[in-house]
Amino acid sequence: MKLGVIISSDDIETVWNAFRLGNFARKEGDDVSVFLVAKGVEYESKSTEKFPAKSEAEKFLAAGGNILACGTCLQSRNKPGVNICPISSLKDLYELIRDNDKVVSF
Repeated sequence: MKLGVIISSDDIETVWNAFRLGNFARKEGDDVSVFLVAKGVEYESKSTEKFPAKSEAEKFLAAGGNILACGTCLQSRNKPGVNICPISSLKDLYELIRDNDKVVSF
């Protein structure tokens, strides 16, 4: 299966669980892509010891997952980019939705 995960929340427990799902799906052999949009682009700075979303994201990438981040959302927050993923556009988000078998949103 091809799974698309859209993260628009900055609630770190929610983001952590989204990446945990991505990691589980990768272990099951699925192709998984994550798109960070809106407040979701802030997850790295909100990661905590209790909910280590940044660590889960790093595991996700190491397992072959793909992470994209909305360039407009980053720019509106004066963020140069998220360290572990390329700056992307609405076209990339559209393609994620179009090309995946299932899409979930957090």
